[in-house]
Amino acid sequence: MTTTLAIAERELRSIFASTIAWVLIAAFMAITGILFTAILLNANEATLRFLFSNISVIFLFVGPFLTMRLLAEENRLGTVELLLTNPVRDVEVVIGKFLGVMGVILAMLGLTLYYPLLLFIFGTPDPGPIVSGYVGAVLSSAALASIGLLFSSMTENQMVAAFVAFATNLALWLSDALSNFVGKPVSDAMKFLSITGHMQDFSRGVVDSSHVIFFLSIVAASLFLTYLSLQSRRWRA
Repeated sequence: MTTTLAIAERELRSIFASTIAWVLIAAFMAITGILFTAILLNANEATLRFLFSNISVIFLFVGPFLTMRLLAEENRLGTVELLLTNPVRDVEVVIGKFLGVMGVILAMLGLTLYYPLLLFIFGTPDPGPIVSGYVGAVLSSAALASIGLLFSSMTENQMVAAFVAFATNLALWLSDALSNFVGKPVSDAMKFLSITGHMQDFSRGVVDSSHVIFFLSIVAASLFLTYLSLQSRRWRA
């Protein structure tokens, strides 16, 4: 556990030392700020329901850029071999990298707590949908980040990792709408895999265990495949 946390801390420091992280955080706060103002003015009610739906869309773009360098950069520089030859288990590398990028994502979401604070100061919002909305935002962003980490482990090219992760995230996001163009049982499978479908209840104030299990399953499957990807490098070495 100590090694995992050390890797997570190293990754967190590395991400915050890069310019792109600060650019992404600034862009994230600018977009969510604009959306918060626009939604508040149009909805004319103290709610963040529509903002949480849009935050998930923003992470479709932000996630791949945060995760693209996690292992792709190590692969390109050859430092991943040094990392794997140290007395460090592959599972510790995978979880440490994942926790590192989740630290950045949680920091970004933490900055948006300013919005509900404003709502509570100037209005009387229902706290339930706000809490469940943040739970959904953390779970969905964790799922998208784990997918990004998986593709970062498979290539030395950061842009390839970002593009494939974005395409996969977008497919999961649009699968509900695209399911209308195919018949059963493919349409049922596509609806089940839809991130949109699993996010709607969170923004309405409902924490359904099936949605929680869905996102945690994506995280577990992606991290396991990332582990196998690192294992394959050991076998090839």
